[in-house]
Amino acid sequence: MLSRPAWPFSGLASALAPWLLALGCALPGLAQALTPAQALALAQGETDERIATLNALVAQPQPQPRDALVLTAMAEERLKLVGTRVLVQDGDQLTDAVTGAVVTPAPEGLGDVMLNNRLRGELDGALASLRLASPEPKERLAAARALLDAGVDETKAPLLARALAAEKDDTVKEALALTQAAALAGSADAAKRLQAARLLGESHSPETRLLLNQRLADEQDPAVLAALRKSLAQVESTLAWGERVGALFTGVSLASILLLVALGLAITYGLMGVINMAHGELMMIGAYATYLVQVAFRQWLPPEWFGAYLVVAVPAAFLASAAVGALLERTVLRWLYGRPLETLLATWGLSLILMQAVRSLFGAQNVAVESPAWMAGSLHLLPGLALPTNRLVIIVFAVAVLGGMALLIGRTRLGLFVRAVTQNRPIAACMGVPTARVDTYAFALGSGLAGLAGCALSQVGNVGPDLGQSYIVDAFMVVVLGGVGQLAGTVLAALGLGLANKALEGVVGAVLAKIAVLVFIIVFIQKRPQGLFAVRTR
Repeated sequence: MLSRPAWPFSGLASALAPWLLALGCALPGLAQALTPAQALALAQGETDERIATLNALVAQPQPQPRDALVLTAMAEERLKLVGTRVLVQDGDQLTDAVTGAVVTPAPEGLGDVMLNNRLRGELDGALASLRLASPEPKERLAAARALLDAGVDETKAPLLARALAAEKDDTVKEALALTQAAALAGSADAAKRLQAARLLGESHSPETRLLLNQRLADEQDPAVLAALRKSLAQVESTLAWGERVGALFTGVSLASILLLVALGLAITYGLMGVINMAHGELMMIGAYATYLVQVAFRQWLPPEWFGAYLVVAVPAAFLASAAVGALLERTVLRWLYGRPLETLLATWGLSLILMQAVRSLFGAQNVAVESPAWMAGSLHLLPGLALPTNRLVIIVFAVAVLGGMALLIGRTRLGLFVRAVTQNRPIAACMGVPTARVDTYAFALGSGLAGLAGCALSQVGNVGPDLGQSYIVDAFMVVVLGGVGQLAGTVLAALGLGLANKALEGVVGAVLAKIAVLVFIIVFIQKRPQGLFAVRTR
């Protein structure tokens, strides 16, 4: 009795199965196109002859299901040989490679079909070629890239030309065109190499640049060399624009995170004058609230609802951090207004208490927060430029939070009270403003904004007890640079620091970039203590 081992390529059959079934139904008369002589030539003989037979099968105008099944079995080392007959082993069953008929009982003298590394590489390329007929665009794209990585040659050019002519998906078309050009680039015919060089200039991707550099090192024909250099210049120009836009996006992404972190401080420090060293821990509470909502959705709700957990996590993070902030203000901070040194020491002690409380409840290790499926992937705008979806969502979220804050401070009764207390507390109290209650509301609002920042950070980084320590210094720099109590200044400072950090990182590294930004802020504050925007008073 034959037993089926765990083959290293067992996923190939399942990947090919959907389109093989469809092709078998559409072409029933061609299902036995593999001849006994071809099957035997694949299974034994010199490597060059076996590769030639393999290429002949793949180069057929129509891929045959039986051919693909036999090649898959060969790659998975399930092809057997007895005499001049080739069999396919599938678990305990043997079938004829040519006819597909079941062979019982198992013949004696059954031998393995031997493969060397060269033949394995050719088999991988052949199977990738057959996958170009898959009905799934992702499968066709993967097949085109696999052929390119495997070092496609001129023998695959007709197959690629047919696939390119039938392709409708733009992304797959671009990959196929690049692979076709790579196939022609190694041709012995200088005219074909010249055509390939010009085609490569139209395919603007990092792989194209690598391929062009490789061809430049091997090419001898002057005309082809000139075409290769021209195509390389075109590709590098396009990729340079992609790199610039990518660097700009990275800076804006960092700025959006800094803005979310600093908005809460713009209220607690900028409007209330409280140096809140526990602001980072309030962010951490928002991140852990997001984690708890995620766990609740996973355990108690159907799996298809998991993608909507952020809809609940955002208000949960805000309310959790706002509640802790209100508690801190009522029990500790309300007695320390006007005493900045005592406030700084008290909030630093509170930050240590909050971190230890989280360690006791959740452990010292980071917890896993999984982003919803709709935040996965990336947006491709330019060749070589992919913008992560989760970062795009955070940028939009930061803009929405900023807009909400501006409306709240400028258009609501609470905002009016906060501005009145900030400008002149005694006169505001004389006019009937409940200053103590406004202080609590304002501090809770700033703490809730820190919770929203923690919710956003949970989608792009680790969530642990030390989460807030990484951002508290940057948040204070944003508020001080922008100007105390100025939302517009906070926005500009966050954007400027984000872009400056990422621009300098590419030149001097992350550590020196941080130092350079800090030195700039120190010098700037020495010259302009009020920040970018000064508070207007009468």
